[in-house]
Amino acid sequence: MPRSKRICPAGDVFHVLNRSVARLALFEKPEDYDAFVQVVRETWEIVPLPIFAMVVMPNHWHFVVRPQTDDQLSEFFRRMSLTHTMRWHAHFGTSGTGHLYQGRFKSFPIQSDEHLLTVLRYVERNPVKARLCSEAESWRWSSAWQRSQPKRQREPWLVYPVDPPLPRRWRTWVNTPQTEAEITAVAQSIQRGKPFGSSQWTVENASRWNLEQTLRNRGRPRKET
Repeated sequence: MPRSKRICPAGDVFHVLNRSVARLALFEKPEDYDAFVQVVRETWEIVPLPIFAMVVMPNHWHFVVRPQTDDQLSEFFRRMSLTHTMRWHAHFGTSGTGHLYQGRFKSFPIQSDEHLLTVLRYVERNPVKARLCSEAESWRWSSAWQRSQPKRQREPWLVYPVDPPLPRRWRTWVNTPQTEAEITAVAQSIQRGKPFGSSQWTVENASRWNLEQTLRNRGRPRKET
């Protein structure tokens, strides 16, 4: 059965995630992370997708992006994942042993208001939450670290959102723990691909992305008695 077409319209904001097969450790040493960031850089030079936030974790990665064309998001992550997979297998001598990632990337759209800021914080706080570092900006393979660098030294793919803009004390806010409600809401959107926004916005826009099924409760409906 053919895959359904991924709908990622230009101008909308999306969270994108992919994990390794069986939670395999993709990145174990700094050179592994650096190699991935190099792939991101090379891919962006071919497909200049605006990136609001990103983080590379031991067995997965997160991005928050705003595509400029309807096919830009899919093209960027298809090319990036394929290049990284080929180089990873070549480096470790495991070519022909199977897939590196669980499958196609997962994504969900985000409302461009405080909900976007919540997801950006979630992404940049990931290494702190996982106890890989004590401050988000100290994790070198992330947009939080990029923001802490002098402007001339930042990666060209990093774009700052305008509507809404980042708060003036963004670094402090990122390093402040999020509420359990915020974490649970974002996690639910990651797991189900559910649009992340206000209740009204989510319902009104789910049909635009053909995501009505993500709003339904999982499992079989209860039988009438």
